[in-house]
Amino acid sequence: MHYQCNQCIKMTNLHQLEHLLALDEERHFAKAAQKVHLSQPAFSRSIQSLEKQTGLLLFERKGGEIRPTPAGQFLIQRARTLVLEAKALKRDLGLYQQGEVGELVFGVGPFPAATLAGHAIEKIRLEFPRVSVRVEIDNPANLLTLLLKEEIDFFVADTGEVNAAPYLNIQPLMRQYGHLYARSQHPLVGQCHRFETAWQYGIASVKLPDMLKAGLGQLLGQNNRNLPQLALECDDVNLLHQIALSTNTIVASTELTAKPWLDKGSLMKLDIIDFPPLFSNIAIVHLSSRSQSPAATYAIKQFREFV
Repeated sequence: MHYQCNQCIKMTNLHQLEHLLALDEERHFAKAAQKVHLSQPAFSRSIQSLEKQTGLLLFERKGGEIRPTPAGQFLIQRARTLVLEAKALKRDLGLYQQGEVGELVFGVGPFPAATLAGHAIEKIRLEFPRVSVRVEIDNPANLLTLLLKEEIDFFVADTGEVNAAPYLNIQPLMRQYGHLYARSQHPLVGQCHRFETAWQYGIASVKLPDMLKAGLGQLLGQNNRNLPQLALECDDVNLLHQIALSTNTIVASTELTAKPWLDKGSLMKLDIIDFPPLFSNIAIVHLSSRSQSPAATYAIKQFREFV
């Protein structure tokens, strides 16, 4: 039994594991083949060969639908770790050869982009002037996708929707508390109101997960089947605040993000009696198996020290 398993491991190569992961992601042979730059017949032969080598049925094919079997799920989970580690090894060798010259690519969520990223980037540019820096500002779900594709080194964002996994290193950074804000001349400023009243003026916010929208719907007496539509959804928090300053639109923001306008008195915190406490758990997320470049290590340190 042990001999057969060892033979399976020897015969299975990384390309086959990458094909396995591609089929799991696409659930379609033609799309998966295109993703790994193979013809569909060659891709199908690769999957069939893997099933033959392991002696296991890895995918069920019923009525045009493709889904992994329990055995397939087991192998997919292990394969994802192996492929990530292999890519990390290749990258580590490159870092060793390149030294400190190269590129730093990291992601930030909308609120950390407005409150934390500027300080970190300033320090990085001073410490690593020869390193090219690229920053992706996006919502946490998209940043996680970029991280798993290894298109960014790490990201700093709200991790409320990021599930813990062995291949992820999640380092809590800070908690930012959220409220509703309006311009100082807004009709609702200075009095207590219910959320339904504030909703009538239109709420502007970063893109919200459906679970949070469902919670807002409950405050409005709606059922979860019909998620409420915000007046404005945008991941540019500066734009959100500008709209709140120039119209009666109410912005959902964090205290730290809104602070420049609160200090000037141009924005005011609304007193909404039935609005639940909101907060954003900001964390640094990177792949557990991936060693960070000197620039990435320094960048992560700057985010931590600034907080």
